Amino acid sequence: MKIRKPPEWGITPVPPSQRILRPIDLAVFWTSLGTGLLVYQAGALLVPSLDFLTSFLVITVGTVIGTLPLALAGMIGGKCGVPTMVSLRPAFGIRGSYFPTWLNVAQLVGWGTLEIVVMAKAGDLILSTTTGFSAYWLWVIIFTIFTIIMGIGGPLMVVKQWLERFAFWLLYGSAAWVTFWALQNGGLSRVMGAKAEGGLPLLMALDIVIAMPLSWMPLAADYNRFASTAKGGFLGTYLGFIVGNISGYTIGSILILATGSADIVGSFGYLFLGAPALLLILVYELDNCFADVYSAAVSVQNNLPKLKQWTLIVFIGGLCAALALFINIENYVWFLLWIGATFSPIFGVVLSDHYILAKQKFDVEHLYIKGGSYWYTKGVNISAIVSWAAGFIMYVAITTYISWLGATIPSMLTAAALYVIFVKMARRKQLVVRV
Repeated sequence: MKIRKPPEWGITPVPPSQRILRPIDLAVFWTSLGTGLLVYQAGALLVPSLDFLTSFLVITVGTVIGTLPLALAGMIGGKCGVPTMVSLRPAFGIRGSYFPTWLNVAQLVGWGTLEIVVMAKAGDLILSTTTGFSAYWLWVIIFTIFTIIMGIGGPLMVVKQWLERFAFWLLYGSAAWVTFWALQNGGLSRVMGAKAEGGLPLLMALDIVIAMPLSWMPLAADYNRFASTAKGGFLGTYLGFIVGNISGYTIGSILILATGSADIVGSFGYLFLGAPALLLILVYELDNCFADVYSAAVSVQNNLPKLKQWTLIVFIGGLCAALALFINIENYVWFLLWIGATFSPIFGVVLSDHYILAKQKFDVEHLYIKGGSYWYTKGVNISAIVSWAAGFIMYVAITTYISWLGATIPSMLTAAALYVIFVKMARRKQLVVRV
Protein backbone atom coordinates (compact mmCIF):
# COMPACT_ATOMS: atom_id res chain seq x y z
CA MET A 1 0.00 0.00 0.00
CA LYS A 2 1.57 3.25 -1.14
CA ILE A 3 1.45 6.20 1.23
CA ARG A 4 1.64 9.61 -0.37
CA LYS A 5 1.51 13.21 0.69
CA PRO A 6 -2.07 14.53 0.50
CA PRO A 7 -2.82 16.90 -2.40
CA GLU A 8 -2.37 20.48 -1.29
CA TRP A 9 -5.33 22.01 -3.12
CA GLY A 10 -6.93 21.96 0.34
CA ILE A 11 -10.35 23.57 0.05
CA THR A 12 -10.05 24.59 -3.60
CA PRO A 13 -11.99 22.53 -6.18
CA VAL A 14 -10.59 19.07 -6.92
CA PRO A 15 -9.13 18.99 -10.46
CA PRO A 16 -11.19 16.93 -12.94
CA SER A 17 -8.27 14.52 -13.34
CA GLN A 18 -8.65 13.51 -9.68
CA ARG A 19 -12.43 12.97 -9.78
CA ILE A 20 -12.10 9.26 -10.38
CA LEU A 21 -14.39 7.53 -7.85
CA ARG A 22 -17.14 5.58 -9.60
CA PRO A 23 -20.54 4.85 -8.00
CA ILE A 24 -19.29 1.40 -6.90
CA ASP A 25 -16.20 2.98 -5.31
CA LEU A 26 -18.32 5.40 -3.29
CA ALA A 27 -20.79 2.63 -2.42
CA VAL A 28 -17.92 0.64 -0.91
CA PHE A 29 -16.67 3.71 0.94
CA TRP A 30 -20.04 4.72 2.37
CA THR A 31 -20.98 1.14 3.22
CA SER A 32 -17.78 1.02 5.23
CA LEU A 33 -18.64 4.24 7.09
CA GLY A 34 -22.20 3.03 7.69
CA THR A 35 -21.11 0.05 9.75
CA GLY A 36 -18.43 -1.05 12.21
CA LEU A 37 -18.02 -1.31 15.97
CA LEU A 38 -19.32 2.15 16.80
CA VAL A 39 -22.45 1.52 14.73
CA TYR A 40 -22.85 -1.83 16.50
CA GLN A 41 -22.68 0.17 19.73
CA ALA A 42 -25.43 2.48 18.47
CA GLY A 43 -27.60 -0.53 17.62
CA ALA A 44 -27.09 -1.76 21.18
CA LEU A 45 -28.69 1.46 22.47
CA LEU A 46 -32.06 0.44 21.03
CA VAL A 47 -32.40 -2.86 22.88
CA PRO A 48 -33.78 -4.16 25.16
CA SER A 49 -35.78 -0.93 25.43
CA LEU A 50 -37.38 -2.06 22.14
CA ASP A 51 -37.95 -5.63 21.04
CA PHE A 52 -35.90 -6.83 18.07
CA LEU A 53 -38.56 -6.54 15.34
CA THR A 54 -39.49 -3.02 16.44
CA SER A 55 -35.84 -1.99 16.58
CA PHE A 56 -35.26 -3.42 13.09
CA LEU A 57 -38.20 -1.41 11.74
CA VAL A 58 -36.86 1.75 13.40
CA ILE A 59 -33.38 1.05 12.01
CA THR A 60 -34.68 0.59 8.46
CA VAL A 61 -36.99 3.62 8.43
CA GLY A 62 -34.47 5.88 10.17
CA THR A 63 -31.67 4.87 7.80
CA VAL A 64 -33.74 5.43 4.66
CA ILE A 65 -34.81 8.86 5.91
CA GLY A 66 -31.45 10.00 7.28
CA THR A 67 -29.37 8.84 4.32
CA LEU A 68 -31.25 10.99 1.79
CA PRO A 69 -29.95 14.36 3.08
CA LEU A 70 -26.50 12.75 3.46
CA ALA A 71 -26.45 11.81 -0.24
CA LEU A 72 -27.86 15.21 -1.26
CA ALA A 73 -25.15 17.00 0.74
CA GLY A 74 -22.50 14.89 -0.95
CA MET A 75 -23.95 15.62 -4.35
CA ILE A 76 -23.20 19.34 -3.92
CA GLY A 77 -19.52 18.54 -3.61
CA GLY A 78 -19.71 16.08 -6.48
CA LYS A 79 -20.89 18.81 -8.85
CA CYS A 80 -18.06 21.27 -8.31
CA GLY A 81 -15.35 19.43 -6.38
CA VAL A 82 -15.48 21.45 -3.14
CA PRO A 83 -15.46 20.09 0.45
CA THR A 84 -18.50 20.29 2.70
CA MET A 85 -17.62 23.35 4.75
CA VAL A 86 -16.99 25.35 1.58
CA SER A 87 -20.38 24.20 0.26
CA LEU A 88 -21.95 26.01 3.25
CA ARG A 89 -20.74 29.37 1.94
CA PRO A 90 -23.55 30.04 -0.59
CA ALA A 91 -26.11 29.82 2.22
CA PHE A 92 -24.22 31.10 5.27
CA GLY A 93 -21.71 33.42 3.62
CA ILE A 94 -17.95 32.99 3.53
CA ARG A 95 -17.45 34.13 7.13
CA GLY A 96 -20.82 32.75 8.17
CA SER A 97 -19.54 29.25 7.42
CA TYR A 98 -16.79 29.59 10.01
CA PHE A 99 -18.87 28.95 13.14
CA PRO A 100 -20.53 25.77 11.79
CA THR A 101 -17.04 24.71 10.72
CA TRP A 102 -15.69 24.83 14.28
CA LEU A 103 -18.73 22.92 15.51
CA ASN A 104 -18.02 20.33 12.85
CA VAL A 105 -14.41 20.07 13.97
CA ALA A 106 -15.65 19.53 17.54
CA GLN A 107 -18.03 16.74 16.54
CA LEU A 108 -15.37 15.08 14.36
CA VAL A 109 -12.87 15.14 17.21
CA GLY A 110 -15.62 13.58 19.33
CA TRP A 111 -16.26 10.85 16.75
CA GLY A 112 -12.54 10.23 16.28
CA THR A 113 -12.13 9.90 20.04
CA LEU A 114 -15.03 7.47 20.33
CA GLU A 115 -13.62 5.38 17.48
CA ILE A 116 -10.24 5.14 19.19
CA VAL A 117 -11.90 4.32 22.52
CA VAL A 118 -13.96 1.45 21.16
CA MET A 119 -11.05 0.08 19.11
CA ALA A 120 -8.61 0.33 22.01
CA LYS A 121 -11.04 -1.35 24.41
CA ALA A 122 -11.58 -4.14 21.94
CA GLY A 123 -7.87 -4.58 21.32
CA ASP A 124 -7.19 -4.60 25.05
CA LEU A 125 -9.91 -7.23 25.57
CA ILE A 126 -8.23 -9.49 23.03
CA LEU A 127 -4.82 -8.97 24.63
CA SER A 128 -5.99 -9.46 28.22
CA THR A 129 -8.02 -12.60 27.51
CA THR A 130 -5.17 -14.27 25.60
CA THR A 131 -2.15 -13.16 27.65
CA GLY A 132 -3.52 -11.75 30.91
CA PHE A 133 -1.75 -8.45 30.18
CA SER A 134 -3.80 -5.23 29.90
CA ALA A 135 -2.49 -2.13 28.11
CA TYR A 136 -5.36 0.08 26.94
CA TRP A 137 -3.01 3.03 26.46
CA LEU A 138 -0.83 1.01 24.07
CA TRP A 139 -3.79 0.24 21.82
CA VAL A 140 -4.73 3.92 21.81
CA ILE A 141 -1.26 4.75 20.46
CA ILE A 142 -1.29 1.93 17.88
CA PHE A 143 -4.68 2.82 16.39
CA THR A 144 -3.88 6.53 16.39
CA ILE A 145 -0.66 5.95 14.43
CA PHE A 146 -2.49 3.92 11.78
CA THR A 147 -5.25 6.53 11.57
CA ILE A 148 -2.71 9.30 10.97
CA ILE A 149 -0.93 7.27 8.27
CA MET A 150 -4.24 6.71 6.46
CA GLY A 151 -5.11 10.40 6.78
CA ILE A 152 -1.83 11.40 5.19
CA GLY A 153 -2.44 8.83 2.44
CA GLY A 154 -5.73 10.53 1.56
CA PRO A 155 -9.19 9.40 0.38
CA LEU A 156 -8.19 7.97 -2.98
CA MET A 157 -5.61 5.72 -1.38
CA VAL A 158 -8.02 4.60 1.34
CA VAL A 159 -10.77 3.69 -1.12
CA LYS A 160 -8.69 2.14 -3.89
CA GLN A 161 -5.84 0.54 -1.95
CA TRP A 162 -7.28 -0.17 1.51
CA LEU A 163 -11.01 -0.76 1.31
CA GLU A 164 -11.52 -2.34 -2.09
CA ARG A 165 -8.46 -4.60 -1.95
CA PHE A 166 -8.52 -5.61 1.68
CA ALA A 167 -10.59 -4.16 4.52
CA PHE A 168 -14.08 -4.34 2.98
CA TRP A 169 -13.90 -8.13 2.74
CA LEU A 170 -12.56 -8.46 6.26
CA LEU A 171 -15.49 -6.58 7.73
CA TYR A 172 -18.32 -8.47 6.09
CA GLY A 173 -16.65 -11.84 6.51
CA SER A 174 -16.15 -11.27 10.22
CA ALA A 175 -19.60 -9.67 10.60
CA ALA A 176 -21.24 -12.73 9.03
CA TRP A 177 -19.21 -14.96 11.32
CA VAL A 178 -20.17 -13.24 14.58
CA THR A 179 -23.83 -12.98 13.55
CA PHE A 180 -23.94 -16.70 12.75
CA TRP A 181 -22.45 -17.72 16.08
CA ALA A 182 -24.57 -15.22 18.03
CA LEU A 183 -27.68 -16.92 16.69
CA GLN A 184 -26.45 -20.45 17.50
CA ASN A 185 -27.33 -22.43 20.64
CA GLY A 186 -30.61 -20.66 21.33
CA GLY A 187 -29.40 -17.22 20.37
CA LEU A 188 -32.07 -16.82 17.73
CA SER A 189 -34.84 -17.63 20.19
CA ARG A 190 -33.40 -15.16 22.72
CA VAL A 191 -33.28 -12.42 20.06
CA MET A 192 -36.80 -12.99 18.78
CA GLY A 193 -38.28 -13.69 22.22
CA ALA A 194 -36.82 -10.70 24.05
CA LYS A 195 -39.52 -8.44 25.46
CA ALA A 196 -39.35 -4.67 25.23
CA GLU A 197 -38.41 -3.16 28.59
CA GLY A 198 -39.30 0.42 27.67
CA GLY A 199 -37.48 3.58 28.66
CA LEU A 200 -36.72 4.77 25.12
CA PRO A 201 -39.59 6.49 23.25
CA LEU A 202 -40.10 5.10 19.77
CA LEU A 203 -39.57 8.38 17.94
CA MET A 204 -36.50 9.18 20.04
CA ALA A 205 -35.13 5.79 19.00
CA LEU A 206 -35.83 6.83 15.41
CA ASP A 207 -33.90 10.05 16.04
CA ILE A 208 -30.91 8.06 17.29
CA VAL A 209 -30.87 6.11 14.02
CA ILE A 210 -31.37 9.19 11.84
CA ALA A 211 -28.55 10.94 13.71
CA MET A 212 -26.00 8.42 12.41
CA PRO A 213 -26.22 9.29 8.68
CA LEU A 214 -26.73 12.96 9.62
CA SER A 215 -23.50 12.86 11.60
CA TRP A 216 -21.70 11.99 8.35
CA MET A 217 -23.45 14.76 6.40
CA PRO A 218 -20.83 17.41 7.31
CA LEU A 219 -18.22 15.08 5.76
CA ALA A 220 -20.10 14.00 2.64
CA ALA A 221 -18.68 16.42 0.09
CA ASP A 222 -15.14 15.94 1.45
CA TYR A 223 -15.18 12.54 -0.29
CA ASN A 224 -17.86 12.91 -2.95
CA ARG A 225 -15.87 15.78 -4.48
CA PHE A 226 -13.76 12.96 -5.93
CA ALA A 227 -16.80 11.41 -7.67
CA SER A 228 -16.58 10.94 -11.44
CA THR A 229 -20.17 12.22 -11.73
CA ALA A 230 -22.41 13.95 -9.21
CA LYS A 231 -25.39 11.64 -9.86
CA GLY A 232 -23.21 8.55 -9.63
CA GLY A 233 -21.86 9.84 -6.32
CA PHE A 234 -25.40 10.33 -5.04
CA LEU A 235 -26.43 6.81 -5.99
CA GLY A 236 -23.31 5.18 -4.55
CA THR A 237 -23.64 7.12 -1.31
CA TYR A 238 -27.34 6.46 -0.81
CA LEU A 239 -27.34 2.74 -1.53
CA GLY A 240 -23.99 2.09 0.11
CA PHE A 241 -24.78 3.81 3.38
CA ILE A 242 -28.23 2.22 3.64
CA VAL A 243 -26.72 -1.26 3.35
CA GLY A 244 -23.96 -0.53 5.86
CA ASN A 245 -26.05 1.29 8.44
CA ILE A 246 -28.94 -1.18 8.52
CA SER A 247 -26.58 -4.14 8.81
CA GLY A 248 -24.45 -2.41 11.48
CA TYR A 249 -27.35 -1.36 13.70
CA THR A 250 -29.00 -4.75 13.31
CA ILE A 251 -25.87 -6.72 14.20
CA GLY A 252 -25.42 -4.56 17.29
CA SER A 253 -28.97 -5.30 18.44
CA ILE A 254 -28.51 -9.04 17.78
CA LEU A 255 -25.25 -9.25 19.73
CA ILE A 256 -26.70 -7.61 22.82
CA LEU A 257 -29.89 -9.68 22.85
CA ALA A 258 -28.24 -12.99 21.95
CA THR A 259 -25.34 -12.84 24.38
CA GLY A 260 -26.91 -10.87 27.21
CA SER A 261 -23.76 -8.73 27.41
CA ALA A 262 -23.94 -5.18 28.68
CA ASP A 263 -21.73 -3.82 25.90
CA ILE A 264 -20.74 -4.64 22.34
CA VAL A 265 -17.06 -5.33 22.92
CA GLY A 266 -17.85 -7.70 25.78
CA SER A 267 -20.39 -9.59 23.66
CA PHE A 268 -17.62 -10.96 21.43
CA GLY A 269 -16.25 -12.91 24.38
CA TYR A 270 -19.34 -15.14 24.33
CA LEU A 271 -18.82 -16.23 20.72
CA PHE A 272 -16.81 -19.06 19.20
CA LEU A 273 -13.60 -17.50 17.82
CA GLY A 274 -15.07 -14.13 18.78
CA ALA A 275 -11.65 -12.62 19.55
CA PRO A 276 -10.19 -13.23 16.05
CA ALA A 277 -13.38 -11.90 14.47
CA LEU A 278 -13.19 -8.81 16.67
CA LEU A 279 -9.57 -8.30 15.65
CA LEU A 280 -10.54 -8.36 11.95
CA ILE A 281 -13.31 -5.84 12.58
CA LEU A 282 -10.80 -3.60 14.35
CA VAL A 283 -8.55 -3.62 11.29
CA TYR A 284 -11.51 -2.49 9.21
CA GLU A 285 -12.71 0.07 11.77
CA LEU A 286 -9.70 2.26 11.05
CA ASP A 287 -11.35 3.79 7.99
CA ASN A 288 -14.09 5.35 10.15
CA CYS A 289 -11.49 6.99 12.36
CA PHE A 290 -9.57 8.08 9.26
CA ALA A 291 -12.66 9.86 7.92
CA ASP A 292 -13.15 11.77 11.18
CA VAL A 293 -9.54 12.94 11.39
CA TYR A 294 -9.13 13.71 7.68
CA SER A 295 -12.38 15.70 7.47
CA ALA A 296 -11.58 17.58 10.66
CA ALA A 297 -8.33 18.69 9.00
CA VAL A 298 -10.13 19.74 5.80
CA SER A 299 -12.74 21.60 7.88
CA VAL A 300 -10.08 23.56 9.75
CA GLN A 301 -8.69 24.62 6.37
CA ASN A 302 -12.04 26.26 5.56
CA ASN A 303 -11.20 28.82 8.26
CA LEU A 304 -7.40 28.64 8.13
CA PRO A 305 -6.55 27.68 4.53
CA LYS A 306 -2.81 28.31 4.84
CA LEU A 307 -2.30 25.49 7.36
CA LYS A 308 -0.82 22.31 5.91
CA GLN A 309 -3.19 19.37 5.77
CA TRP A 310 -0.72 16.78 7.01
CA THR A 311 0.19 18.81 10.10
CA LEU A 312 -3.49 19.19 10.97
CA ILE A 313 -4.00 15.44 10.58
CA VAL A 314 -1.14 14.71 12.97
CA PHE A 315 -2.38 17.28 15.51
CA ILE A 316 -6.03 16.19 15.41
CA GLY A 317 -5.10 12.51 15.59
CA GLY A 318 -2.99 13.23 18.66
CA LEU A 319 -5.82 15.22 20.26
CA CYS A 320 -8.25 12.33 19.74
CA ALA A 321 -5.73 9.95 21.33
CA ALA A 322 -5.33 12.18 24.38
CA LEU A 323 -9.10 12.46 24.84
CA ALA A 324 -9.52 8.70 24.38
CA LEU A 325 -7.68 8.16 27.65
CA PHE A 326 -10.44 9.97 29.57
CA ILE A 327 -13.69 9.79 27.54
CA ASN A 328 -16.79 8.16 29.01
CA ILE A 329 -18.50 6.20 26.21
CA GLU A 330 -21.70 5.87 28.27
CA ASN A 331 -22.59 9.43 27.22
CA TYR A 332 -22.69 8.33 23.59
CA VAL A 333 -26.47 8.68 23.18
CA TRP A 334 -26.37 12.36 24.22
CA PHE A 335 -23.54 12.96 21.78
CA LEU A 336 -25.76 11.65 18.97
CA LEU A 337 -28.62 13.92 20.05
CA TRP A 338 -26.31 16.97 20.19
CA ILE A 339 -25.20 16.22 16.64
CA GLY A 340 -28.82 16.07 15.51
CA ALA A 341 -29.63 19.38 17.21
CA THR A 342 -26.66 21.11 15.60
CA PHE A 343 -26.41 19.74 12.10
CA SER A 344 -29.96 18.87 11.07
CA PRO A 345 -30.97 22.58 10.98
CA ILE A 346 -27.65 23.56 9.36
CA PHE A 347 -28.30 21.28 6.45
CA GLY A 348 -31.97 22.20 6.40
CA VAL A 349 -30.68 25.65 5.43
CA VAL A 350 -27.98 24.40 3.05
CA LEU A 351 -30.16 21.90 1.18
CA SER A 352 -33.09 24.31 0.83
CA ASP A 353 -30.72 26.99 -0.47
CA HIS A 354 -29.08 24.72 -3.03
CA TYR A 355 -31.98 22.57 -4.22
CA ILE A 356 -34.94 24.96 -3.85
CA LEU A 357 -33.70 28.54 -4.10
CA ALA A 358 -30.53 28.25 -6.21
CA LYS A 359 -31.91 25.43 -8.40
CA GLN A 360 -28.67 23.43 -7.88
CA LYS A 361 -26.46 26.22 -9.21
CA PHE A 362 -23.82 28.41 -7.64
CA ASP A 363 -20.74 30.33 -8.74
CA VAL A 364 -17.69 28.33 -7.64
CA GLU A 365 -15.30 31.22 -8.19
CA HIS A 366 -17.28 33.47 -5.85
CA LEU A 367 -16.97 30.93 -3.04
CA TYR A 368 -13.49 32.34 -2.45
CA ILE A 369 -13.95 36.04 -3.23
CA LYS A 370 -14.35 38.68 -0.53
CA GLY A 371 -17.13 41.02 -1.58
CA GLY A 372 -18.55 38.54 -4.12
CA SER A 373 -21.97 36.94 -4.40
CA TYR A 374 -21.61 35.07 -1.11
CA TRP A 375 -20.28 37.91 1.00
CA TYR A 376 -23.73 39.14 2.17
CA THR A 377 -23.34 41.40 5.26
CA LYS A 378 -19.63 41.47 6.11
CA GLY A 379 -19.34 37.87 5.03
CA VAL A 380 -22.36 36.58 6.96
CA ASN A 381 -25.90 35.74 5.79
CA ILE A 382 -28.02 36.69 8.79
CA SER A 383 -31.08 34.88 7.41
CA ALA A 384 -29.22 31.58 7.44
CA ILE A 385 -27.94 32.09 10.99
CA VAL A 386 -31.40 32.97 12.32
CA SER A 387 -33.01 30.01 10.55
CA TRP A 388 -30.37 27.66 11.92
CA ALA A 389 -30.84 29.01 15.46
CA ALA A 390 -34.60 28.52 15.21
CA GLY A 391 -34.12 24.92 14.09
CA PHE A 392 -31.69 24.30 16.95
CA ILE A 393 -34.14 25.71 19.49
CA MET A 394 -36.90 23.55 18.00
CA TYR A 395 -34.76 20.43 18.39
CA VAL A 396 -33.85 21.18 22.02
CA ALA A 397 -37.45 22.07 22.93
CA ILE A 398 -38.86 18.87 21.44
CA THR A 399 -36.18 16.68 23.00
CA THR A 400 -36.68 18.34 26.41
CA TYR A 401 -40.45 18.57 26.62
CA ILE A 402 -41.98 16.16 24.08
CA SER A 403 -39.18 13.71 23.32
CA TRP A 404 -41.61 11.08 22.08
CA LEU A 405 -42.27 13.25 19.02
CA GLY A 406 -38.75 13.04 17.59
CA ALA A 407 -36.85 16.23 16.85
CA THR A 408 -34.61 15.71 13.83
CA ILE A 409 -37.07 16.11 10.98
CA PRO A 410 -39.07 18.98 12.61
CA SER A 411 -35.88 20.95 13.31
CA MET A 412 -34.56 20.45 9.78
CA LEU A 413 -37.87 21.44 8.21
CA THR A 414 -38.21 24.45 10.52
CA ALA A 415 -34.81 25.80 9.50
CA ALA A 416 -35.44 25.09 5.82
CA ALA A 417 -38.88 26.70 5.77
CA LEU A 418 -37.78 29.83 7.63
CA TYR A 419 -34.77 30.27 5.36
CA VAL A 420 -36.87 29.98 2.20
CA ILE A 421 -39.36 32.50 3.61
CA PHE A 422 -36.63 34.99 4.61
CA VAL A 423 -34.91 34.80 1.22
CA LYS A 424 -38.13 35.18 -0.76
CA MET A 425 -39.19 38.15 1.39
CA ALA A 426 -35.80 39.79 0.78
CA ARG A 427 -36.09 39.23 -2.97
CA ARG A 428 -39.57 40.77 -3.07
CA LYS A 429 -38.32 43.77 -1.12
CA GLN A 430 -35.51 44.26 -3.64
CA LEU A 431 -38.02 44.14 -6.51
CA VAL A 432 -40.18 46.78 -4.83
CA VAL A 433 -37.18 49.04 -4.28
CA ARG A 434 -36.11 48.71 -7.93
CA VAL A 435 -39.61 49.59 -9.14
